[in-house]
Amino acid sequence: MKAFPIPVVGPGSHDVEEAAEYLSMPHDMAVFRPPIIEALSPSAAAEAHAALSNLLDAMRAHTFGSFPVPTLDLKTLDAEALVVANQAFGRGEVSAVVRGSHGWRIEETAFASIWHVLELREDGSTGQDQLEVAPIPAPIPAAMHNAAAQVLACPPAPADVMNSPALLAELFDQSARWKPGKSAHVINLTLLPVNAQDLEYLAVTLGVGPVTILSRGYGNCRITSTQLPHTWWVQYFNSMDQLILNTIEVVEVPEVALAAREDFEDSTERLAEWLETLLDD
Repeated sequence: MKAFPIPVVGPGSHDVEEAAEYLSMPHDMAVFRPPIIEALSPSAAAEAHAALSNLLDAMRAHTFGSFPVPTLDLKTLDAEALVVANQAFGRGEVSAVVRGSHGWRIEETAFASIWHVLELREDGSTGQDQLEVAPIPAPIPAAMHNAAAQVLACPPAPADVMNSPALLAELFDQSARWKPGKSAHVINLTLLPVNAQDLEYLAVTLGVGPVTILSRGYGNCRITSTQLPHTWWVQYFNSMDQLILNTIEVVEVPEVALAAREDFEDSTERLAEWLETLLDD
């Protein structure tokens, strides 16, 4: 991955590089392709079909965006059926890493709105391993909620900055007044008169939070949580990895990372069609 033109926490930080080791920037737009399953035993096919059919039934009965969400515990499947499930769902447009004492690695599957959620424990073992059907998996907003307990201080502004102190005052105010369901408050840094010192001061002050998300649903997009509650740094790149849009958003999770109701409805239909194919095989 190329170095990001606008640092999220300022020069010399190791946090951004550590996040980059988990995920690489996407390049091509993901296109749905029906899963191709290798030869498998009748018992594995039957087990995988039963488990995925239960998930499909839960999806059909579910109102998207409500709780509880449909899930499938992948640890309940035997090894061969698990291979079938993994092959069936593949990888989609969005990936995420949640850092902390309970870390998470999250991948949207080829069926948009169905996510593979894997818990990473401090001792190197894995915990929860499941499929979750939602606009965004629960560990992401949960990590932001937990991080919201932090008290973020604003250091003295360097003499050569232009507008970053005013922008920080705006962000601190919007963060303090944020409530669930409130529309995103977006600061478009690309259109504002800010210099390199402004960007560095913003980055150092906001810091890096526990969540990094990469999305290629609307071009290449890197979404990094900051240490200011409900505040995200959102950067859009073109196919040459050049930064083309640089924003800071105060919102629960930026919309670009969320699966939509239309995604859920389409994935419900596609999963039903694919399961019919698995039965035929």
